[in-house]
Amino acid sequence: MKMVFSVSQIGGKMCRNTVGVLALLTIGSLSAAASAQTLTLSSATIEDLNAAFDAGTLTSERLVELYLARIEAYNQQGPALNAILWLNDAALATARALDAERTASGPRSPLHGIPVVLKDNIDTFDMPTTAGSLLLVGSIPPDDAFIVKKLRDAGAIILAKLNMSEFASGVTMSSVGGFIRNPHDPARSPAGSSGGTGAGIAAAFAQLGVGTDTGGSVRGPTTANGIAGLKPTHGLLSRDGIVPLALSFDMAGPMARHVYDVAVMLGAMTGVDPADAATLKSEGRFETDYTQFLDEGALRGARIGIGRDFLGSDAEVDWIIEASLQTMRDAGATVVDVRFPQWLLDVKGDWYTTIRWREFRAQIPEYLATIGPEYPKTLAEMVERSLDITSTTPDGGTPNPTRWSLLMQEERSGTLDDHEYVAMRDHGMPMVRSIVEGLMDAHDLDAIVYPTSPTRPSLVDGGGRGGGSSATNIANLTGFPDLIVPAGFTSNRLPVGISFLGRPFSEPRLFGLGYAFEVATKVRRDPVATPPLRGEEIRR
Repeated sequence: MKMVFSVSQIGGKMCRNTVGVLALLTIGSLSAAASAQTLTLSSATIEDLNAAFDAGTLTSERLVELYLARIEAYNQQGPALNAILWLNDAALATARALDAERTASGPRSPLHGIPVVLKDNIDTFDMPTTAGSLLLVGSIPPDDAFIVKKLRDAGAIILAKLNMSEFASGVTMSSVGGFIRNPHDPARSPAGSSGGTGAGIAAAFAQLGVGTDTGGSVRGPTTANGIAGLKPTHGLLSRDGIVPLALSFDMAGPMARHVYDVAVMLGAMTGVDPADAATLKSEGRFETDYTQFLDEGALRGARIGIGRDFLGSDAEVDWIIEASLQTMRDAGATVVDVRFPQWLLDVKGDWYTTIRWREFRAQIPEYLATIGPEYPKTLAEMVERSLDITSTTPDGGTPNPTRWSLLMQEERSGTLDDHEYVAMRDHGMPMVRSIVEGLMDAHDLDAIVYPTSPTRPSLVDGGGRGGGSSATNIANLTGFPDLIVPAGFTSNRLPVGISFLGRPFSEPRLFGLGYAFEVATKVRRDPVATPPLRGEEIRR
């Protein structure tokens, strides 16, 4: 039995019903002018949706119905992507209310009435937040995460919570929901840890999604599922209300099918949060509208570095990256080869885990203190309780030995007073920042590009990654932003993405470059396993 539920709260208790009720969808007919432009749901941007709202050819209620129909068709049926954990029972009612508000007083923002899905480690007051773990099953937080409140205030509709690598690490499955599948090839992994977000957005289960990234967990699923996404500069978005993995690295990130939509969503979530001191770094440096920086001509005159150290693991991925570089040259960019110091490539993994494991051990109790007394309160208690779950549960939960074994390693890792941790925090991370900024300064670069994943997506039971040396954790060690854009497809129709790594708070420049590349290439394709459904066209 799969753990996919719709969720409501009655008297403080959670009622759960299967998504089969979606068969009762009421789909109203909407008139459109004969000259209206018709788009597929998956190809429509937020700009297109707002034009349809303004033209009277679309309502938010209808849009939610379209996305719920796709979830019904493809999440547990068809390719059975297994991306959704919890559906929001109130989504349609919220959409109707937002439609009425639009009629009465106009939209709050470009996100007014737009459905958004969230990785299940991001707090929602009206749906469970389990981080994909049976250890937290049923936990409903006391309030929304800061970024969720910002989204709701902007008029976005939280449609669902998504499956993920448990506690945002390890194999691309959770003990709550099991393995997630890639809509481009259901035998393949969507990568982790935001695998449900990557698969769900690629399959058009919502317009927008939010993942989290500690070592590549937004960027891996972005490239593996052929969509766009951003790991922002550390401190640009609040981490309040997000289950921590390692706060030195953790960042939420917007994911969407189009760079335009990623830009819209980022602007809605920025802001200094008194509950997260890291956001003070963004004061005076964040924007609330990143779409103003989308520029089809941004590659003209740009200087782009190519991280050659991260090629050589998959000939087809390498070919797509070389073709991407030629597209940039043709658009007027200068492309420069850059090499990272070999010592950094050799040690970056160990430096990362020195921080990551100890911080999870120290920081997860702070989150656990905010939820009910029936849940574990320390990592040691989490390990103890995991040892009692050695078979499937009555609700369909599944043991996750790979992730639970890692819990033991994290528990044994040490403390934040250890000399190794202090050295990495105070000297190692600043050294990596200095090296990367030095490379950019030495070559006068606007960004360094590299294949987000050096190989194509692995099989579902292959651990979620295809191997090869990836640069993703360099963006976490430095805290620098990293924008991912679809770059092409391999001969077996698997997506390849390209990363644009920039300087701190250079998101405006990265959006310009990434948008120009997206417009020049136009390589995004709908997944073969989740084709359009009848009647889901958008007329603007």
